[in-house]
Amino acid sequence: MKVVLFCGGLGTRLREYSETIPKPMADIGYRPIIWHLMRYYAHFGHKDFILCLGYRGDVIKNYFLNYNECLSNNFVLSNGGREIYLYSNDIEDWTITFVDTGLHSNIGQRLVAVKPYLEGEEVFLANYADGLADLDLDLYLKHFYKHDKIASFLAVQPSQSFHVASVGEDSLVEKIQSVVESNLWINGGFFAFKRMIFDYIQEGEELVVEPFQRLMARKELIAYKNPGFWACMDTLKEKKMFDDMYAQGNTPWAVWEPYTSTVRSNGITRPQYVYANQSSQVKLRR
Repeated sequence: MKVVLFCGGLGTRLREYSETIPKPMADIGYRPIIWHLMRYYAHFGHKDFILCLGYRGDVIKNYFLNYNECLSNNFVLSNGGREIYLYSNDIEDWTITFVDTGLHSNIGQRLVAVKPYLEGEEVFLANYADGLADLDLDLYLKHFYKHDKIASFLAVQPSQSFHVASVGEDSLVEKIQSVVESNLWINGGFFAFKRMIFDYIQEGEELVVEPFQRLMARKELIAYKNPGFWACMDTLKEKKMFDDMYAQGNTPWAVWEPYTSTVRSNGITRPQYVYANQSSQVKLRR
C-alpha cells in the first residue's frame, strides 16, 4: 500500500529553529522527523512512499540521494575504512517517489498532483510528515476496512497545555479544565483513503475543508480514536520536546525499536533484547 506524505509546506512557525530546511527535515536524534514517520510505516510493511515536495524540496531529495545507513545502524569499519559491514539497514527495500507539487499548494491540491502516481491503488495512506504516534496501524486499517468508508483520519487529544472554558449566559464561566480532560479530539493526520477521495476534491480546495464536508454529508468519513501518544513538530517548543524525549530514551513512536524482556538463568535475571525487524548482515564497499 502506498503512503503519500505532504512535505511541501513553508513551516513558518518553526523558522526560529531553521530558515534553511523544510520542517520535515528537522532532526530528532540522528534522523529527520520524516524518516521517523517513514520508518514507522515501513515497520508495518508499507514501504512505497510518495513525497509531495514544495518548499526546499531539494533538501529532502539530497538527503535520500546521499543517505548514510551507518548513522542509525550498528556496523564494523575495516580495511582502513574501505569496507563497512552493516548489521542492519533502514531503507534498502523502500521505494520513494519524489514529486514537485508546487511551492504554495495546499494539502488538497498536493494530493491531486500525485494522483497519476497512485494508479491501481484502490486504498492508500497519507500523512502530514510532521507528526508521530504510537498508533497500531494494523488495527487502524482493520477499523477502516470494517466500516468500508471512503476516508478515515486519526483522532487525537491535543498535546498542548492550554485550558478549555465553558461559558454560559451572562458570560458566566461554568467549567474550566485542562484540554486533556475535556474530551476534545482533533485531526492528527494518519489518513486512509479509497481512490474515490479524488471525486470529492475540486480545484483549489483544501483537503479537510470542502472535501471532508462532502464526505460527512454522505456519511463517508470516519475517525479512529487513539488515546496513546501523538505529537506534531509545529513550533520550536515542540521541537525541543521531541529532542528531550529522544535524549531520555522515551520514543513511543519508534515501534520498530528493540524492546526488553527479562530472562532468568542460573538464578540471575538478565535483560533480553528482542528486535522488531532484524535483517541479515550487509557488506558495503567504499
